[in-house]
Amino acid sequence: MNLEIRRAGPHDSDIVAGFNLALAAESEGLELDPARVRRGVDAVLRDSAKGFYTLAEVDGRVVGQMMVTFEWSDWRNATFWWLQSVYVQPEFRQRGVYRRLYEHVLEQAKARNDVCGVRLYVSKENPVAQRVYERLGLRQAPYAMYEVDFVLER
Repeated sequence: MNLEIRRAGPHDSDIVAGFNLALAAESEGLELDPARVRRGVDAVLRDSAKGFYTLAEVDGRVVGQMMVTFEWSDWRNATFWWLQSVYVQPEFRQRGVYRRLYEHVLEQAKARNDVCGVRLYVSKENPVAQRVYERLGLRQAPYAMYEVDFVLER
């Protein structure tokens, strides 16, 4: 499999938004507003301060993605990169696509002096993803996540 990893650009907005819609449906049973998701993807693609998407391609076809966003840590005087919107098309799962995306982003993060680590969150009901993350060396953090979601609660 000829797998290439690259940074997403504005021309990738349709595929990224489509993957995000599929991810929400598969992982959380959510049917998101496609127009809102598209605006959210476009906002990231236009403003690198919000984050960036990394894409996996096989023979020119995008088959997976990972978004990176940023969290400033005053305790570390550096930034955590949050791995989000991770999606691999079903027919390309179990073939190393996520591993390559993760390793690519981890290598970029380690090469920077202003990044102190990577983080991600995963549903408690997704043991398959948890095992994947653990095999790659991620460890469960000692934190629980709490939120108030103004958009999805409406």
